[in-house]
Amino acid sequence: MTPRDASSSSSDSRWSDLGRPPLNVGSLRRALVREGSLWTGVDVVQRTGSTNSDLVARAVAGAVGEGAVLVAEEQTAGRGRLDRQWTAPPRSGLFFSVLLRPAEVPVARWGWLPLLTGVAVATGLSRAAGVDTALKWPNDLLVSVGGEERKAGGILAEAAGDGGVVVGVGLNVTLRAEELPVPAAGSLALAGAVGTDRDPLLRAVLRSLETWYGRWRAAGGDPLVSGLQEAYVAGCATLGRTVRAELPGERAVVGEAVAVDGDGRLVIATEEGVREPVGAGDIVHLRPA
Repeated sequence: MTPRDASSSSSDSRWSDLGRPPLNVGSLRRALVREGSLWTGVDVVQRTGSTNSDLVARAVAGAVGEGAVLVAEEQTAGRGRLDRQWTAPPRSGLFFSVLLRPAEVPVARWGWLPLLTGVAVATGLSRAAGVDTALKWPNDLLVSVGGEERKAGGILAEAAGDGGVVVGVGLNVTLRAEELPVPAAGSLALAGAVGTDRDPLLRAVLRSLETWYGRWRAAGGDPLVSGLQEAYVAGCATLGRTVRAELPGERAVVGEAVAVDGDGRLVIATEEGVREPVGAGDIVHLRPA
């Protein structure tokens, strides 16, 4: 199916769920694309496979520059880490990708971009939705539903060629209990958000991302100078817990998550007294903090 702009002529399906109105692309552009802003363009499509894949392709083709934002009302092949699928009903969440080109920052520090995005999303949602969002290392967004920790979103960063990185965010906003793909999933609505209008939520998240990205880039990507490392640690639900890190090569490390180091890696203290930094892997929370 060819993606269509959400501001194009209406169809019956666009208003099939009156509780989930479409995004207003004109309003989003007026609010975000302005002189001096990081955001240089906002496109909204009704349906696509993956906003990350689409934006990577546009970036590689030279069709967009830094600050391009691509939003989908529905994703049919959204991807999380380890190629996990991410699906949700149309207009039930925020599914978007942004193109960043942090030329001033050493490539060795680009691994902070997913963590930076997590901090930005949590900060924006706290202000706009009144929901406390915790961060599970490295890229999951957690909310509390009935006192239980649930995953409401995730972040995926991919190289986009020629010094570009596409960062994608998937966030469940109005997903109902009967629509949850798995029992451990959640949404802002189920977490008691004071507002679930996706337009102001998206504006708040992108403005927060612009602020954090600008601060990090101005500091040359230094996580301490920019305040990013401190902010991430403060909001990270993984620290202080016993975890199992499932690593490449079918290896696992079990221990207490004690720190996030200067490279954005999770440091795990094992029972053998070893402190092992983990830069890539799947983290399982084994007990509450």
